[in-house]
Amino acid sequence: MNKPIDSQRRALLMGSAAALAAGALPRYAFAAEPVRVGLILPMSGPFASTGKQIETAIRIYQQKYGDMAGGRKVEILLKDDGGVAPDVTKRLAQELVTKDHVQILAGFGLTPLALATAPIATQAKTPMIVMGAATSIIPQRSPYIVRTGFTLPQVTAPLADWAVKNKRLNIKSVVTLVSDYGPGMDAEKVFVKHFTAGGGKILDSLRAPLQNPDFAPFIQRIKDTRPDAMFVFVPSGAGTAVMKQFVERGLDAAGVKLICTGDVLDDDLMPSIGQAALGVHSSHHYSAAHPSADNTAYVAEFAKQIKSRPNFHSVGGYDGMHLIYEALKKTAGDSDGDKLLAAMKGMKWTSVRGPVSIDAETRDIVQNVYIRKAEMRDGAVYNIEFETIENFKDPGV
Repeated sequence: MNKPIDSQRRALLMGSAAALAAGALPRYAFAAEPVRVGLILPMSGPFASTGKQIETAIRIYQQKYGDMAGGRKVEILLKDDGGVAPDVTKRLAQELVTKDHVQILAGFGLTPLALATAPIATQAKTPMIVMGAATSIIPQRSPYIVRTGFTLPQVTAPLADWAVKNKRLNIKSVVTLVSDYGPGMDAEKVFVKHFTAGGGKILDSLRAPLQNPDFAPFIQRIKDTRPDAMFVFVPSGAGTAVMKQFVERGLDAAGVKLICTGDVLDDDLMPSIGQAALGVHSSHHYSAAHPSADNTAYVAEFAKQIKSRPNFHSVGGYDGMHLIYEALKKTAGDSDGDKLLAAMKGMKWTSVRGPVSIDAETRDIVQNVYIRKAEMRDGAVYNIEFETIENFKDPGV
């Protein structure tokens, strides 16, 4: 009588063990799989320099720190969206989530592209690291968005406050010129708000088209208006044309000062802009001339990799990878979207740009903003930081 019972018990135990093993196998296999990061960047088209900068920074980060984080290999799946068509970016994000099974989305050079992708991040519960796009509202469009780049209000407000108070420059009247899309609207509104609050006067506000802009008629109109200064925001890549027209139209000779966000004096463009930039004041969260040992090494490696200076978009990519790596370390390699997001909130570290953190409530970056002046250093023109606004949050619009 006992034998059949023992046999049944053994069979039951063996079956349970087999079931447990079968249940454990998928978890073990999952743990061994790489964490896939779907990186969507403009590697071609008018904003290809942004894609090249971010992709290079990510490659440098992985070369320095390896491709493992939290016991998992981190695999980058790079997709080129061309930088101008939100539908393309959205489709690529959808494919990365559903077909390639990425656990993280990253990149996004311009605001319309990030906004188009936000619903996918929400539906898939996939962290979306915005490394480039800079409109203030972006993180509000999905609870899974975290930004490691910057916002236009964040770098514009300090410049407006500084310019209206600076007695040496004596800027009492300004005409604003911005690109006609989200970040440009943010820059215009914030500059006007802060400059007028300090007692300054806005004589006119001009908006140039985002694609294929001709700045000449706008620059001429500003010259005819005769302000003390013109405030400019254009996205990375368009600054050379602005500076060229500013000089050719004789605004500098007419005594009109140029103040701008750092996008105009993009470090990647400074060698081609050259001495036309000398004396121009700007505000931004990064300069290739930032005085730290970490940044000196970063600039040297960038020059070695692509014979170029790193720009502000590059640090959005570099720190985006740091955020991903550190979050994976905190979760011990668990790539569940909610767990990664929780690990990212409130994170602090020292970047090549200076101290940064992720605001736990807004999921936006908090960082130093620097007032700079374009000066000659070692035979070339650089944006030299001379004033720091510490741990500055996005002020909104």
